[in-house]
Amino acid sequence: MLDIKVLGTGCANCIKLENLVKEVVSESNISAIVEKITDKDKFMDYGVMLTPGLVVNGKVLSSGKIPTKSTLAHWLTDIVKN
Repeated sequence: MLDIKVLGTGCANCIKLENLVKEVVSESNISAIVEKITDKDKFMDYGVMLTPGLVVNGKVLSSGKIPTKSTLAHWLTDIVKN
C-alpha cells in the first residue's frame, strides 16, 4: 500500500493535485492512503519549499508544480511494481 501525502495550504493548485492523485489511484486500482497536509512546519520535514508537494512513501516526487495525469500514473505504477 502506498503512503501518499499532498502538501499544500489549500490553494487551488494544492486541491487540484489532491484530486488528481485520488483520481489516478482510483482509476489504476492502486492501494493507497492519500493524506492532505496543510501544516507548513510539516512541509519543511520533507524539504518542500514550494507547494503543492507530492510525497510517496516518504520520498518527494514533486514540489511547486502539478505533474500531468500520465506522469503521475507512471510514477505511482512504477512504485507499486518495485
